[in-house]
Amino acid sequence: MADHLRKYEALFTLTPQRMRMIVEAFKEALELGLEKPSQVVPMIPTFVFGWPTGKETGDYIAVDLGGTNLRVCLVTLQGDGKFEITQSKYRLTEEQKQDDGQKLFDFCAECLRTFIDTNSSEPDGVLTPGEILPLGFTFSYPCTQERIDHGVLIRWTKGFGSPNTEGRDVAAMFNESIEKYQLPVKLTALINDTTGTLIASHYVNPRTKIACIFGTGCNAAYMEHVRDSDKIKSMGITDDVDMAINCEWGAFDSFVHEHLPRTKYDIIVDESSNKPAEQSFEKLISGRYLGEILRLVICELVDEGVLFLGQNTYKIEKPYVIDTAFLSLMESDPTDELLMIIGIFNHFFALETTLAERQFFRALAKLIGRRAARLSACGIAAIVSKMGYLDEGCSVGADGSLYNKYPGFADRIHEGLQDIFGEKGRNIVTHHAEDGSGVGSAIIAAMTKIRKEAVSSTQHTRAGLFRRLPISA
Repeated sequence: MADHLRKYEALFTLTPQRMRMIVEAFKEALELGLEKPSQVVPMIPTFVFGWPTGKETGDYIAVDLGGTNLRVCLVTLQGDGKFEITQSKYRLTEEQKQDDGQKLFDFCAECLRTFIDTNSSEPDGVLTPGEILPLGFTFSYPCTQERIDHGVLIRWTKGFGSPNTEGRDVAAMFNESIEKYQLPVKLTALINDTTGTLIASHYVNPRTKIACIFGTGCNAAYMEHVRDSDKIKSMGITDDVDMAINCEWGAFDSFVHEHLPRTKYDIIVDESSNKPAEQSFEKLISGRYLGEILRLVICELVDEGVLFLGQNTYKIEKPYVIDTAFLSLMESDPTDELLMIIGIFNHFFALETTLAERQFFRALAKLIGRRAARLSACGIAAIVSKMGYLDEGCSVGADGSLYNKYPGFADRIHEGLQDIFGEKGRNIVTHHAEDGSGVGSAIIAAMTKIRKEAVSSTQHTRAGLFRRLPISA
């Protein structure tokens, strides 16, 4: 097994030099996305202007359509970085992810109705009859936006494939469902979960400049100077403001495949996915795919007569039966005999393992997980380099199952940043992010409400002054 392991070490190990090359290519892709529309890394303007003040208060509804669950939250912002949250989760079936798009939004509205009815019936419930609450809709899929309460879906990711949705305004589709169910809410802001994570993390920790999601999918957001983006300036937005950018960086190196270190296993994952050639960066680092990469290596060794000799391996030959959570358990197994790994293969796949095989599986999981973390560091480093954050340092709010649950993932990101930047890499620190899809969505709804009220007030004042001006002859 040691000889085989050396082969995979060569395939999955990223040297510091290779990482720096990836960072430079990544930085160029970010800059290109800010210059022109319809680029591989789209760098989507979010119409979230500037940072929260920390003084935002009030009650807001947040609906989060994620990769696994639909979550509905009631968020009470208390100011000074404080908040309270009440929430419910509703499981999404694989059928719903592929069903007609309008039916998907009807399901969202049904869950929202259930949540509102439940909280309105509580004796101390915040929701009162007749009240219309602002709603922040977290829709974590790439959309083009012309304003904050609008978003045209570019493409589904995370295994979704609902027809009649790509190329349409998902905010309008959700509004149609809201009206159908006569819900007491007003969709105020359509946001990406990563943008929400950025704003929520800054609300609590003002040193936060970047936010990342490392979960079923992967993405990043940061605050950009409008003056540095030709694409945003062309929208008629004044260049003296900052706007949050939803990078959608999971698409980096898609179609061309020039920069990322793809192995033959990554290529199989890509070609057998529902979106071949797309989301290339995501397919190397996100939780949806790491288990499948490991499974493909195992199946290759089974075919070569190296593993599970004389056993029936049909259960492990089904795509995606190895969850990324299994890799976490393999890496964290504290026993000399690796009893957790015995349990995984015995319980799920009816396979007996030798100690040498179990040691190999753990080492292989570590190689795949470490590569994912080091590639994640490349993405962070590209934004840090572009924005000039290295010397002063900054915090990176990070969320998602990989970051939160995979053993050593955060440490490997920090190690990767130091391999890229040297000692100065220590200036960039990741931390567990605040709840972007719930709290962040509510804060953005609050910021949007305040901004619109300020604009409306200014227009009203100007209209009043205009009425009082004398008419010249």
